[in-house]
Amino acid sequence: MIRLAAVGDVHAGLDSGGVIRPTFERLDEEADVLLLAGDLTKSGTAQEAAVLAGEFDGLATPVIAVLGNHDHHSDEADQVRAVLLDAGICVLEGETEILQIEGTTVGIVGAKGFGGGFEGTNATEFGEPEMKAFIRHTTERAEVVEAQLAALTADIKILLLHYAPVRNTLIGEPPEIFPFLGSYLFAESADRHDVDLIVHGHAHRGVEQGLTHGGVAVRNVAQPVLRRPYAVYEFPPERRGKGVLERAAVTEAVGRG
Repeated sequence: MIRLAAVGDVHAGLDSGGVIRPTFERLDEEADVLLLAGDLTKSGTAQEAAVLAGEFDGLATPVIAVLGNHDHHSDEADQVRAVLLDAGICVLEGETEILQIEGTTVGIVGAKGFGGGFEGTNATEFGEPEMKAFIRHTTERAEVVEAQLAALTADIKILLLHYAPVRNTLIGEPPEIFPFLGSYLFAESADRHDVDLIVHGHAHRGVEQGLTHGGVAVRNVAQPVLRRPYAVYEFPPERRGKGVLERAAVTEAVGRG
């Protein structure tokens, strides 16, 4: 049984020391890996990253993360990443991490993602330089993710993002800001390459569960959406390559903590 814990938008600040760790006290019992879906810090400083790293120090469970928009805010994203890497937290940006868990290969492609909108109402690389630069960043990130997924061979394939890849986990957010909450390009890549689960954060007023057009499970794990320290999703051996099955008993137990 492969058990993936996931949460995003923990927003660690300088005052978070000793606050976050107690909510993860059962993690080593409940999960084989923890996925952090971006916005790890409040304002993207190396000092905040050091506080977060201290909160996860000593965990036996591997931690794999991507950065979010908050983690880029202070223009210290490289330093934030370096602090987390030094603490043993794997931080991905257009990269792949492969884990061996109970004889099963789990491949995780991670990237921040970006905005631009969703099919039918998406922005295009046209007009002012600023607009073209905005969309060009999305397409460049999506092309990197596409290449990583195309090259990935694993029993279970996970795409870890910060920004949303579909509309249906954004329900509850104002539709006017959907173009700033994600891009459909990442969902299309997941559909093309038989991804089993997409995890994202960012949409605090959205909903947890969604699907791509191709039927890939999408989970918005922003902490304000989960209303619990983290969610746990499991892949029984017989479901390898067939998508995720949510482990309700575990998520309820975590929620009571």
